[in-house]
Amino acid sequence: MFVLTIDQAGSRSTADRIPDLLDLLAPIGTVLPWERSVGDEAQGVLARAGDVVDAVLLCLRSGGWYVGIGIGGVEEPLPRSPREARGPAFVAARRAVERAKKTGERAPLAVEASDGGAGAAAEAASEAEGVLALLGRHVLGRSEAEWRILDLLQPGERGTQTAVARTLGISPQAVSKAAARAAWHEEHAVRSAAARLLAWADAGGA
Repeated sequence: MFVLTIDQAGSRSTADRIPDLLDLLAPIGTVLPWERSVGDEAQGVLARAGDVVDAVLLCLRSGGWYVGIGIGGVEEPLPRSPREARGPAFVAARRAVERAKKTGERAPLAVEASDGGAGAAAEAASEAEGVLALLGRHVLGRSEAEWRILDLLQPGERGTQTAVARTLGISPQAVSKAAARAAWHEEHAVRSAAARLLAWADAGGA
C-alpha cells in the first residue's frame, strides 16, 4: 500500500487550501479516500503506483504542498477513513512528509519505505524519490502559457500537436517548442519508470 500525507506550506499565513486539494485529487483512485487528517494536512491510501505518480505531480503543479509517500503495510480490516487506519505505511508517510519540508530548492517530496533506511525496499524508495524529484523539477518550472498547450496534448497520439495548434490559434512549431522546453515527452516516458520503482519498493524490493 501507499500512504500519501500532504501538508500545506505556509498554512499559518495563507487560507485553508485543503478543500481545493481534495477536489484536485478526487479523480485519483484510492483504497481509502482522500480526507483531511489534521489541520492543514490531508491523507489518502492508494494501491496503484501509477496513481501515486499522478497524485504527486498534481500536487507539485498546484504548488504549496509538501508530499510524503509512505510504502508498506496497512492494518486490516481496513476502516472507512484513513484517520482511523494504522500501519507501517502511515509511519513511513509521516517520516517522508517531515523530510519533504527540508528539501530546499528541490521538489518538496520524499519517499520512505517502512523498512527504514536499509534493505532493497528502501533502496527502491530512494530511487523512486530521485525520479519523482527530477519530474517535479520540470513540472515546477512550467509557465501558465506552457500548461495551456500541454493540457491539450495527448501522449503517443499522432497529429496531436497540429490539432492543439489549430485549437489555440498558434503554429505547430510553437506547440513543438513548448513541449520540448517543458520536457513533456520525457515526463510521460519516465512516469512509468517512477511507478515501477514505487511498485518495487511496495513489493519489498523483490
